[in-house]
Amino acid sequence: MTFAAPTLPEAAAAAGDPVAALSLARELGARLPLPGQGDSVALWSALAGLGATDLTVARSVEPHLDAVAILDQAGDVDVAALGVDGASTWGVFAAEGPGVRLEATYDTTGDGRDWTLTGTKPWCSLAGLLTHALVTAWTGPESRRLFAVRLTGPEVTVTDQPWQARGLSAVTSVPVEMAGAPAVPVGDDGWYLTRPGFAWGGIGVAAIWYGGSVGLARRLAAPSSRRLDQIGEAHLGAVDAILTAAGTLLADAAARVDDGRADGPAGAALALRVRQVVRRAAEEVLDRSQHALGPGPLVGEAEHAARVADLQLYLRQEHAERDQAALGRHLVDHPEDAPW
Repeated sequence: MTFAAPTLPEAAAAAGDPVAALSLARELGARLPLPGQGDSVALWSALAGLGATDLTVARSVEPHLDAVAILDQAGDVDVAALGVDGASTWGVFAAEGPGVRLEATYDTTGDGRDWTLTGTKPWCSLAGLLTHALVTAWTGPESRRLFAVRLTGPEVTVTDQPWQARGLSAVTSVPVEMAGAPAVPVGDDGWYLTRPGFAWGGIGVAAIWYGGSVGLARRLAAPSSRRLDQIGEAHLGAVDAILTAAGTLLADAAARVDDGRADGPAGAALALRVRQVVRRAAEEVLDRSQHALGPGPLVGEAEHAARVADLQLYLRQEHAERDQAALGRHLVDHPEDAPW
């Protein structure tokens, strides 16, 4: 099994445009395989292809695909009352932030609303452009549950908090406020984080980081008016080895997911391991490409400069040393999951 980042003309056509990317997300959500159903490598290769083409597109599409997979894993979830149809676009909002809280309340008055959400959810990417989202909300002092909610209803307010990012500048992430927004539960309390697909979704994001790195490598290898000198060629050779190793790990992870070796604690360890390896690979590719190419492309090539800034920000979804500690702690508790 090989891993690749194929060229995707439809992603290039949507470059830098989240609205066009969400249209592409609906199309891809209808035809790409779901993770864990026998062809995870095709799904993650497609995500890598999006990342290699344009990280704004990839960052816009991936949550929609993740939501499609989550709803499939949850089974019988009736979201028709929320106005979900073939034109719906989804986000997944599961982050928490200091001083804010989204709470779920079960309505016992018999008016048919059942669950409602009230409070503030931080870090909601593209909330102003999406029709629906899967969000985590507190059902008790220590318990959270996943809910489907419509973002276009009067009970939902997308705030206009400034988005100062230089990377992924078009993929704005702002708090969303809800005041009794009707919601449909997706799984039981705690299901969102404990289901196998949580780890698989994290690997899918790593595939996009890999793709972003491939985009940098292709620029490094591209013919230009200034041929690479020996130092530049050394950087290119190192980048090739780095990406080959990362791609091999992603292909192996896809095989493990599909044949049942990435469920439960083993899946969590696999996701932490893959994300760490791919993140470190991407950071080295960023470093080597800048050493080899110098400042020229950063100041004279909009596509390259955007890819560098986008990838630097996107990689911060991995928690660096904190995730290293989480993997180490996991291996102390589950030494059988160590592959060495």
